[in-house]
Amino acid sequence: MLDTLTFLLEKLFLLAHIKLSSLLPPLGVECAEPPPTTKRCDREDSPPQPDSASHRFQRGDLLEVPRTLFTHFGIYLGDDRVAHLIPDILPALTADSRQIQEMVTNTRLLLGVIAKRASVRVDSVEDFAYGAGILLNAMDRSVRKSPLAGEEVALRAERLVGTVTYSLLWNNCEHFVTYCRYGTAQSLQTDKFCEWLKLLIRDQRNAMLTALLGLLSMAYMGISLSTTLPAFLIPFTLWMAS
Repeated sequence: MLDTLTFLLEKLFLLAHIKLSSLLPPLGVECAEPPPTTKRCDREDSPPQPDSASHRFQRGDLLEVPRTLFTHFGIYLGDDRVAHLIPDILPALTADSRQIQEMVTNTRLLLGVIAKRASVRVDSVEDFAYGAGILLNAMDRSVRKSPLAGEEVALRAERLVGTVTYSLLWNNCEHFVTYCRYGTAQSLQTDKFCEWLKLLIRDQRNAMLTALLGLLSMAYMGISLSTTLPAFLIPFTLWMAS
């Protein structure tokens, strides 16, 4: 059952330009080599910093770890510590800080996504990056607001350490760092997905295609409430929203 849920969520996250398995290595398997990284077109002039360069980071810096299909974010607190938000079910099940501080497994992450629970935790730069290159304050060129003072950014992050509510679209790791650094929570990745979803809904051909699929399902499985209602309700909703 858990494997099935993992598969379905990975497909959903792929549509949202987010890949669940990219955040953490598989259970019981160590990463043999650093995960591939990608750069946004407007950030190519900011090469990733190697993990060993953590002494170059300043308290309050925004760190980005580009993955294949998404970017993970954190706030540097100094002394090789990074605060970042990650889905995690364990803080909702136990108060044992030693267990919670252990590496978040895929199972913990998956159950955290389903239960909409997460934690703002503090890890080393190495654990945060998982061998990938780190972009330093690259979002400063994409966000219109000027960053707050480094000490204020770090204090905001430290105040939020602990269990929080998680939402893939409305409260993820990018919302956390933008609130800390710029004073307003936002997610450029979420905005892009919502724009894509808006264009998808506005395309009237999708309503027609959905109606056709509904008719085919009725013809194959027979006319019943479970087939007739979705066959008419879903295309009607898409048509009215287009």
